[in-house]
This record gives sequence, structure tokens and C-alpha cells, in this order.
Amino acid sequence: MSETTESAVLTERRDNILIITINRPDKRNAVNKAVADGIGDAVELLDSDDSLSLGILTGAGGGFCAGMDLKGFASGETPWHPTRGFGGIVQKPPLKPMIAAVEGFAVAGGLEISLACDMLVVAKGAKLGIPEVKRSLVAAGGALLRLPRKLPLNVATEMALTGDTISAERGYEMGLVNRLAEPGSALDAALELAGQIACNGPLALTATKQILEAQRAWTDEEFWEKQMEIAGPVFGSEDAQEGAVAFTEKREPVWKGR
Repeated sequence: MSETTESAVLTERRDNILIITINRPDKRNAVNKAVADGIGDAVELLDSDDSLSLGILTGAGGGFCAGMDLKGFASGETPWHPTRGFGGIVQKPPLKPMIAAVEGFAVAGGLEISLACDMLVVAKGAKLGIPEVKRSLVAAGGALLRLPRKLPLNVATEMALTGDTISAERGYEMGLVNRLAEPGSALDAALELAGQIACNGPLALTATKQILEAQRAWTDEEFWEKQMEIAGPVFGSEDAQEGAVAFTEKREPVWKGR
């Protein structure tokens, strides 16, 4: 029986958090067409559903993702989503925040998928790397764009040119990894971090992420005007009023997403 997007990628709702799981543990969660379409569909669900504030992307069976399924690729499969690119995420990440919860390994395209997320929670001892050059390939799924933004350039360059992996602990020391978890607990640690985010105003979360991403292309002079184009509607929203009222009344806010 052919693999479907529903079996290759699982989704689960935890209140306003969407957990997306790459479910090919027998293939080290390698990315084939079903995985790319499944992640892409899940990301589109996350962005389109007003009841969801953020997502967590993880892998089943003790590993995150080993990259592209080379056997599938050799047979003619293309592990690209039609609008979101490789793995259903690297060219067009979600508008809403996304956390990667990594166990065991995130290598090659697997690391590139995790880098398309906003934060990384990684189990101690996990291996992170882009070994493509060891096979005379290029890490063309976004690592050469995102690693230099998240690491010192000389460190990113060494990883890209040697193809060697680094440990989760080394990634944490350099700021690539947000939080370390005990082996087997990356998803739980990611859920803890997600809970600290999910309680905040959903409009403010999306706008803040948008500004953080877009500001790289703005000059200092452009920043203030362009920031207000995104932030202005949030300041004028019902949720902003609710946040202020809830603060004065010393209660938890009730967000409406408008």
C-alpha cells in the first residue's frame, strides 16, 4: 500500500498548539513526497486556523529527520511541496511561531527543516549537521541561508565545508539551540516553551514574528515606518484593549484574535 500524507505526518492539537510529527521512524523520518505534502498541509492548517497560536514540529521514534529520502528520490519522487519547497516548509515557513523538538539527530535536510522553525529544543547528545559535501552535494534546503544568521559565520562555514556534525550541547553554547532536554523529553520541553508563548496574544505573536523576519531587509530609517505598518493594526485590535483591561483588573486575558 502506498504511503499517504496522513500516515507520514501526524497532527495533534493541544489547546492552541499544533503538534506535527514526521512519522517514518523506520526510515529515520527521511523526507519523501508524502512527508513534504503532509508538513506543508499541516503548516497551512496552522496558519489558517484562528484557534491555533503556534506549532511544534518533531519526529517519531527517537530521531528528528535524516534529510531527503534518497531511495524515493532515485525512484522519481520529489520531496518538495508546490508552494513551500523542500519538506513542505523551508521556502515558506509558517506565519505563526514554530518550535522544532529534536531527538537523536537532525542532519542534512532534517537540520534545514528544523532551521525553518523559529526555535529549537534539542535532546542532549543529539547530532546536528549538514553533511552534504561529503557526498559532493550542496545543502540547498536553506542551511546556507539560515545557519549564518543563527551562528557566527566562521562556525557556520566550518559546518558547511567539513560536513561534520555538532552536538546539541555545542549548539546550545553557541545560541543555535534554545533549550536542551533530557533524551526522550524534547517534545515535553518544547511543549513547556510553547506554553509560555501560547498564553500571549495571537495577533501580537504573528506580528512580532513577521517583524523579526522582515527587518533584515529594512534600513534603520525604514524600520520605524514598516514596523508600524505591521504593529499598528495590533495596537488597534480588540485583543490589545483586552490585554490592557485584564492587566488593570488583575486577571488573565481572554483573546479573541481580533
